[in-house]
Parts: sequence; structure tokens; C-alpha cells
Amino acid sequence: MRKSKVLAKLHNNQFARICGLGHYLPFFIKYAAQYKYDGIWLDIEHRAMTDREVQALLAFCHLNDIDCMVRPPTLQRTRLYRYLEDGAAGFMFPFISNADAARYVVNCVKFPPMGNRGIDGAGLDGDFGVTVWHPGSTYFEDANNETFIVAQIETVEALANLDEIASVPGIDLLFVGPADLGRRLSVAEGPNKMSLDEAVIKVAEVAKKHGKAWGRTAGSIADVERFRAMGAQMVPWGGDFALMNVLKQASEEMDKANL
Repeated sequence: MRKSKVLAKLHNNQFARICGLGHYLPFFIKYAAQYKYDGIWLDIEHRAMTDREVQALLAFCHLNDIDCMVRPPTLQRTRLYRYLEDGAAGFMFPFISNADAARYVVNCVKFPPMGNRGIDGAGLDGDFGVTVWHPGSTYFEDANNETFIVAQIETVEALANLDEIASVPGIDLLFVGPADLGRRLSVAEGPNKMSLDEAVIKVAEVAKKHGKAWGRTAGSIADVERFRAMGAQMVPWGGDFALMNVLKQASEEMDKANL
């Protein structure tokens, strides 16, 4: 079974290079692998793709030996582990606000004894059965060990339950969603009210306490460096939306040339 580059980085307290993809752009995967990224964050929570398009992108990731971290549009159990069968290396789950939600997603995507994932073995993750159905196969153990789970911290409730979420076996990384969390903190009242910066510090402290990794998005390379200095191991940088800068630069060049 393919080994996760992202997990290897997390386990060694290294920084995992992640870029974002929200559209069906197979060439982007080749470019990401070429330029030393460990993984691609495939966002299908907010972007629309067909099942076949997702399957193809996951296969392209395998072909180029790069992790694919899926942010899914559903928490439906069988849909989740199909992403793994099709080649996903891990998940970023939005809105994990309590330990029950964390245990639920672990249960969906890990085989017994860690969880209750359904068994097939005929997907890309098991080389279409070639490395699964024979004596001595370690497929189930390998799948559990090489599949990572990122829990997004995006609500005031999640901040209140951070210790419980971080203590759930199978949760590898706590990830601050600054847009959602920042909005919710801005309208929060009572003892749980805090700034987004204070929330990030709390997530970093709780992650360290429980031996888990943490991360968040950033708006500049200076922010990436700052969060890494705080111990973050996943701060996505680069993505398909940045392609607008290519056209912006080309347009400015034509303006200068009076074209």
C-alpha cells in the first residue's frame, strides 16, 4: 500500500507542504508533485465535482506519488470510505465540534479495531485486490496506519471541547478554519469569547499537550512562517485560485506593451 508523505512529515515534527485544488485540473497534480508538495487538499465541500472526476484526480495523485487530502461534502459512512478505496490518503473534516463527532469520523474511515470501516479490498488503495487477498497481507493494518484525519476547529463549541477532541485516537491534526471560526467568535458572547489569535494559540497548546499536529490557512508567506514558528505542521500555500495571478501578470505585461 502507498505510504502517506503527509503522515511521515507529521510523525517527524516536520512541515507538510500542502496546496489546494478545487477544480478538475489533472495537470495541477503533476505540477504540485514536480515542485515538492507532499499533498493536495481537494476541496469538494465547497466545489462541485462528479464521482468520476474525483476518482480520476485520486488516480492521478497515485500516479504522481502525492497525497490527496479530501475535504468531503458528506459524512455519509460508505461515501467516506469509498474515497479511501479510490486512493485518498486522508481527510480534512469540517466542523468537528465535539469528541462524538471526532469518534464518528474515525469509526467511518478506520478498519477494526480502530473503527468500523467496511471491507472491500478491490480498490486502488489495495492495488485492486492484488496486495489484499492473499495470506500474510497487512492491508488492514497498513490502511489504518497510512490514513490520516484532520479535524477542523471552526466553532466556539469546538474550542470549548478541544481537549476531548484532541484525545480521540485516530485524530492526527487540529486545523483552524479562520473564516468560519473567526466569524463565529466575532458574534460570540459570554465566557467563551476570545479573539481568533487567542484561539489559534489555544489550539497550538492543546495539540502539543496531546501529541497531535495542528495547522491553519494563511494569507501571506509571512503568516506561513509565523505559524510554523508556533509549531504548525500544515499551513496550505498555493492553489488553483492563484492561477488568476498568471493572467493578472500577463495582462499587466500587455498593458505596458500597449497591446
